[in-house]
Amino acid sequence: MQRGWWLVRWLGTGMAILSLLTHSWGQDTEDWQYEECKLSRPGPPATIVTIDEESPNGTVLVENMQINGRAQDPGRTISLTLLDNYDHWVILEPARQRLYLNSTGRILDRDPPNYITTIVVQVQCTNELVGTVILHEVRIVVRDRNDNTPRFQQPRYYVAVNELTPVGTTIFTGFSGNNGATDIDDGPNGHIEYSILYNPNDPESNGTVGVANTLSGHITLAERLNYEERTRYLVVIQASDRAPYPPNRRTATTTLTVDVLDGDDLGPMFLPCVLVNNTRDCNPLTYRVAIPEFTEPSKLNPLNVTPPIRAVDMDRNIQPPSDRPGILYYILVGHPVTYREHFSLNRTTAELRVLQPISRDLYQRFTLIIKAEQDNGHPLPAYADLIIEILDENNQAPYFQFATYQGYVSESSPVGTTISVNANLTAPLGIIALDNDIEEMKDPMLKITLDDYTAIFGLTQTGIIRYLRLLKPVDREKQMTYTFTMVASDGVQQSSPVTVNILVIDANDNTPTFAEVSYSVEVFTDMQPGETVLQLTAEDADEGLNGLVTYEILAGAQGDFVINNRTGRITVAPGITLTVGRSYALTVKASDNAPEIQRRSSITTVYIEVLPPNNQSPPRFPLLTYGLEVSEAMRIGAILLNMQATDRENDPITYRIVSGDIDMVFNLSETIGLLLLGKPLDRETTDQYRLIVTASDGNPGGTSTTSVNIIVTDVNDNDPEFDFTMSTNFTVREEEANLFVGQVRATDPDSGVNGQIRYRIVNHPDLFMISSNGSIFTRIPLDRELRSQYDLVVEASDGAVDPRRTTITLLIQVTDIDDNSPVFSQQTYVVNVPENSPVGTVVLQLRASDSDLFSNVTYRIKTESARQLFSLNAITGEVAVQQTLDFEKLAAVGMGASYTFQVEAVDQGSVMPPGQATVTVRITDMNDFSPVFSQELYKGMVAPNAEKGTRITTVFAEDQDPPGTPASFVRYRVDQDRSPYSGSIFDVEEDTGIVITKVNLNEEPSVTFKLFVIAFDDGEPVKSNSTLVEITVLQPSRIPIFTQEEYRFPPVSELAPFGTLVGTILAAAVNQTIFYSIVAGNELGHFQVNNKTGVISTAKPLDYENVTNYILRVQADSIVVVMSNLRAPSKTNTAKVFIDVEDENDHPPVFSRKLYIGGVTEDTKIFSSVLKIVATDKDTGNFSEMAYRLIIPPTQDGQDSFVIETFTGIIKSAVMFRNMRRSFFKFEVIATDDYGKGLSSSAEVVVSVVNALDMQVVVSTVPPTLVEENKEQLISILERHIQDQIPGAKVIVESIGPRRHGDGFELEDYTKSDLMVYAIDPLTNRAISPKELFKFLDGNVLEINKEFQPYLGEGGRILEIRSPDIVASVKKAAQAVGYTEGALLALAIIIILCCIPAILIVMVTYKQRQAECAKTARIQMALPPGGKTPTAGAPTTNLYEELGDSSMRRGYGRQQQQLLRPSLLRPEELSMESGIDPGQDYYTQDYYNYDQGYGSRRRLITPMYDEYGEVIMEDDGYYYGPEPGIKKRIKLVVDQENETSSVGEENTTETQRNRIPNSHSNINGNIYLAQNGTIIRTRWSLHPNNLKVGSPCRLGKQFKKLDKLGVTHEEPPSSISTEGTGEDTEVGRSSIFPSTVAVNLNTRTSSGSLAPTIKDFGSFGKTHIAKALIDRNSSGPCVSEDQLTSVVNHKDSRETLESHSDHTLSDEEELWMGPWNSLHIPMTKL
Repeated sequence: MQRGWWLVRWLGTGMAILSLLTHSWGQDTEDWQYEECKLSRPGPPATIVTIDEESPNGTVLVENMQINGRAQDPGRTISLTLLDNYDHWVILEPARQRLYLNSTGRILDRDPPNYITTIVVQVQCTNELVGTVILHEVRIVVRDRNDNTPRFQQPRYYVAVNELTPVGTTIFTGFSGNNGATDIDDGPNGHIEYSILYNPNDPESNGTVGVANTLSGHITLAERLNYEERTRYLVVIQASDRAPYPPNRRTATTTLTVDVLDGDDLGPMFLPCVLVNNTRDCNPLTYRVAIPEFTEPSKLNPLNVTPPIRAVDMDRNIQPPSDRPGILYYILVGHPVTYREHFSLNRTTAELRVLQPISRDLYQRFTLIIKAEQDNGHPLPAYADLIIEILDENNQAPYFQFATYQGYVSESSPVGTTISVNANLTAPLGIIALDNDIEEMKDPMLKITLDDYTAIFGLTQTGIIRYLRLLKPVDREKQMTYTFTMVASDGVQQSSPVTVNILVIDANDNTPTFAEVSYSVEVFTDMQPGETVLQLTAEDADEGLNGLVTYEILAGAQGDFVINNRTGRITVAPGITLTVGRSYALTVKASDNAPEIQRRSSITTVYIEVLPPNNQSPPRFPLLTYGLEVSEAMRIGAILLNMQATDRENDPITYRIVSGDIDMVFNLSETIGLLLLGKPLDRETTDQYRLIVTASDGNPGGTSTTSVNIIVTDVNDNDPEFDFTMSTNFTVREEEANLFVGQVRATDPDSGVNGQIRYRIVNHPDLFMISSNGSIFTRIPLDRELRSQYDLVVEASDGAVDPRRTTITLLIQVTDIDDNSPVFSQQTYVVNVPENSPVGTVVLQLRASDSDLFSNVTYRIKTESARQLFSLNAITGEVAVQQTLDFEKLAAVGMGASYTFQVEAVDQGSVMPPGQATVTVRITDMNDFSPVFSQELYKGMVAPNAEKGTRITTVFAEDQDPPGTPASFVRYRVDQDRSPYSGSIFDVEEDTGIVITKVNLNEEPSVTFKLFVIAFDDGEPVKSNSTLVEITVLQPSRIPIFTQEEYRFPPVSELAPFGTLVGTILAAAVNQTIFYSIVAGNELGHFQVNNKTGVISTAKPLDYENVTNYILRVQADSIVVVMSNLRAPSKTNTAKVFIDVEDENDHPPVFSRKLYIGGVTEDTKIFSSVLKIVATDKDTGNFSEMAYRLIIPPTQDGQDSFVIETFTGIIKSAVMFRNMRRSFFKFEVIATDDYGKGLSSSAEVVVSVVNALDMQVVVSTVPPTLVEENKEQLISILERHIQDQIPGAKVIVESIGPRRHGDGFELEDYTKSDLMVYAIDPLTNRAISPKELFKFLDGNVLEINKEFQPYLGEGGRILEIRSPDIVASVKKAAQAVGYTEGALLALAIIIILCCIPAILIVMVTYKQRQAECAKTARIQMALPPGGKTPTAGAPTTNLYEELGDSSMRRGYGRQQQQLLRPSLLRPEELSMESGIDPGQDYYTQDYYNYDQGYGSRRRLITPMYDEYGEVIMEDDGYYYGPEPGIKKRIKLVVDQENETSSVGEENTTETQRNRIPNSHSNINGNIYLAQNGTIIRTRWSLHPNNLKVGSPCRLGKQFKKLDKLGVTHEEPPSSISTEGTGEDTEVGRSSIFPSTVAVNLNTRTSSGSLAPTIKDFGSFGKTHIAKALIDRNSSGPCVSEDQLTSVVNHKDSRETLESHSDHTLSDEEELWMGPWNSLHIPMTKL
């Protein structure tokens, strides 16, 4: 029971649990259905994602919406759709609950103007199970990218700063607000920072200003400005955004133009200013003026200073001009100190005036220092020197510096020698004559005359110091001194005469001379030693040492006699005893004591006989005769001579004068023999004495006699005496020269020169002259009218050194002749006559005089028309008005305000012409009218705070006097007497009548000022009038206020039509209607403003090229003020408007020339620069940037010869010009502005082909670098000289390098240069012949050198003009041929000997060649006529495995390229299509390494040809694979006739192939596909007479040779299956080409073209070895199978490479690779 209970309980419990589980499962099933469309993640049904702007189309926005449910079949539980998808930016992929960005054809741009910042869409989820709908919001926030550059609102900015602005001052705030740079990006990407960039065009601008705040862009002054050094700075401002990552930040730049305004920081400077060494400092300036002495100030003032005294403020551009200071002048100091008594300087006009007459005797010069300073107290004055010269009146006579002059001259001096001042002849004798009328330092220009010896001495004509020169040789022995006088004359007065004494200095020109040729003397044996034997005397006329005689015995004395060398006395030698009977013949020499070289001498013979002693001998005198000269001035008692005699017995001797002295003039002492003077001598009474003197010893026969000859010499003790019996009064006729006036005579009893008379005119030597006999003549024609008589002083002097003089005064009367015309007192008379003067009014008194003694002067009017207006009294000379003169009437009939006529003064009865003068009568206007104001009352308004210089109103007065006269000129001034206060704050401009504020106002509103203005004229007398100006101070509320001080509007296009809106200005005022106007800056009327709205618009067409910007000054006034015809400018109601003109492309480019001429050489490399084209455009920016292109006429090959760099205009060569000399290319160049999108212009280009034969080398002495620097100038000079012969010729530089010299021009000299040039003739477009070019240059080398000099420097010149090196080398080589003829003959013999073995080798290998041909024939015959279709899945073989190079497996499938070995190509043989620049340098390696680690060595060998022109190949044309025991051969055969191809493989066991049918030759040449995949085509010319059937024997040779010639370009294209069917070859390899597909290598667009056919070219290039052959004529086999087998066996031992052949292909035979660019095959010509 209990067990059952438990069972029941357990069953019940289980049933309850089961029931609960069932209910719960059912409930869970229902809730699951409602969970669909809900998010699987917690949170509301909303998703927020972010995405960068400009994200690409298809960007995933939401990877998974995480919505519960399945949205695709089968098992779909929910459906998802997009709602509110604005502009379809979102795409929903329901299956994966993924959202994508849909931006097809557009850009998601967060920035303006799209402003796509957020995209909100609703994803509607429909529960397919229960039908509920839940909307899920997806908010896509677009993140900003920094994709916009900041942009400045203005293209440029401007600020003007005064140079006195302190450092640190903020000078520019123009970037504030929206006027600076803006960036439409968001956040930091759109925030702007400002900085200053370095401006290479204005480096100093960076340090001049700085950025005070990088965010606001406020610019401050960093350095002090100086207007005089620089007036403008160009500051480059950079605006950059603040992107978080600095490298992503974008920047923009603009230019801030900082104009420096002139400030008052400099003082004045005197003009003219000559700068010191290009500084701003002026050289010291000296003003000069000269005034004559004793002249009344009224005749001199104002003084004419040179240059005129004028000073200006160095701050010349202070604005406004009214702020510019005035200049005041002062005399600061001066010398002499009394200058203030004589001169004054006007403080404002700098007018210099003299105050009183000045005597030059007191003041010769005034030196003053003048000062100029500003009237505003500026502390920097300027100074200048003022020198005032006082000119002489010529009232003083000239004078000599010394009364006497002593000069010296050697008698040996040549003609022209200057007289010396000392006996040493070391310094010239200077004669100075001065004139107090002339400054001491100036040449007085005096005339100095000599009274005598004018034929011997002459005086220099000019200079302060004059010099005497010798005109004729002098002889001292004839005349030792010359004495004459000199007189200086200034043309009016003469100086006192001065004496000049010239002493002739001796020269050794005389020889000592003995009196006898020989002497005989007897001596006695008892003569004692020292006793006189004979006294010898030799005379020498010279003086000093030249006349001092020395004696010596040359021979014959035998030691017994000696001679005194000074006296010439021969005596017995000491210790000698004479022997009776001996005789001697002594040779005695007498010589002077001049220097050894100049010394003179003579000899004589003295015969001596020795006699026995004589005890009764008388006394003996030393001389038998004595000669003596005694001056008549000798004193009494003077010893004249010692006549002491000797006696051998020593007896006493007595002396006595026996005869000759009757008057007892001489005394002789009886005991000692001295002759004395006893009485005075007088030469004029007795001039000589002969005394007989005896000497006696008292013994009989003891008396001896001698004679004494005394000559009394003259002393100049007598004056010359005139003969007063002759007349002293003379007359002479005027106007005739060389007329005899009269004669005087004087005598002098003295002798010699002391008695020689010389005459001299003392006071008028320039008018009269006197001869040596005293005859007086007129020197020049005299003019009685200047002077009627002369007191002529004539002087007579003797010829002594200190001559004695006597003068006589002659009265000379000048007689008159009729030789003068009447002369008016003035040559021009100017007189002012008031208009309306009464008839008969005397207006002028004429004065004329005739200088002749007898004259009768009358007056007359010469001008006929003047006699109607004026009358002239013939006797008195009074000019009177003959009719009333009206100024206005005379002006109306064209006579003007003055009348000029001629008057004459006639001497009645005279034959002389009348005198003439000019009379100008000025008719003065009498100022008939006063100025009259246009209004009696003027009104004006002014702001209470108006600045100084503010214009208020304008007054106007008009004068009715004739226009142009002083009376019609109206000026204005304020009447200070009637308006003292108003005149202190207001002023009127003198010339314009504009009423302005004189000071800065600070007045109360509504106050009215009365200002009286006077208008006055400049008439005579001055007339004036006045008016009243009422000036009212406005209420501030009635003065509009502009919202901005400056307005800057967007740029206006220069092509903007009339009325284009520029911008709007706005001003505010309380309860006022505002009237806008442009008051300044619109002088040309380009803009207009709407007076009501303030809208500024264009009024005329703009032109950016003329005016780039405008600064308008606008004014806003109350309409009430304007209606009252008033204005009230102030600070607030005026503003500046800055308008920039935007440039448009309205000007086409302009070429620098219409025709460009250039040249290229035959060896010019491709892409070498030929010439540069330059075109300019007046527009700016991109509109002036050019894009160039060429229009070249089409050529046959379609290849342009030249290309041009689009943006530089440099034309470059595009082809080679080999063998094209003397040809030219003519084409057109187009220049298009705006980088090729704008306007265009064209010019012609001619390029001529030249070579070195057309060139000449200009060799110069300067380095090549200097020639390169001045190339343009030098070429222009050469071009100019060539164009003299050939107009328009163009000189082109080929090269500039060091000078090449030496035999082979192998040496280089870098100190000199070679300039190689040639010239193009524009008429023929070809190079000028080298002979003509040489002639044009070499013939003008001198002129060219002169023009080259400024560019080549000192010493730079052209050495020669020569031919280029290569031409000269060829000539030398041609000349040297003869030397190598012997060597060539020997070489030819060696070659012949070497050819014999070569011939034998050819014969031996002939059969081997035949075997190869047989093998080739069997292979060709074995080929089937059609190829087999390969199996699609046929395996491929690596090409390099078939070549036996297993290492080539690495990198298989990669695109590699084996380049042509450049060392085997000549540059000129390369084609443009190859992509290889012939101009570049090639290396000589045989192979190139590849990155993959493998390489390929292939050599290009020039083919050889047989007798048929076929390429000979040295191989059988097959390649064999690496498998042992089998050799596979692959051949691509292209049928030339059917344009089909087939490929097959065969084993070496096959012996037969069908031949390729071919019966026609392809005129385009044969095509080969070489081992490396390169297609080769040979071009042939068709020779109809030479067509022969192609021989199979050559095929093997061709294949091998072509493989060696092949250029590798291994580039596997992508593998594509080959269509078609066919069978496999025996070895199971598939063919590349199906037999049914035609391969046309010459036609790319046909259905059988190569491009679509060779699709599996990768396998072909890497796996197969194929050869393509198109033979001109197919033929059968030529050899047997045995020969073929032999060839195959022989092939294994052959070399794989052959050396390069030297054979050069002709144009008909060249081998090249066809233009199949789709295969990327290099088009290299071989």
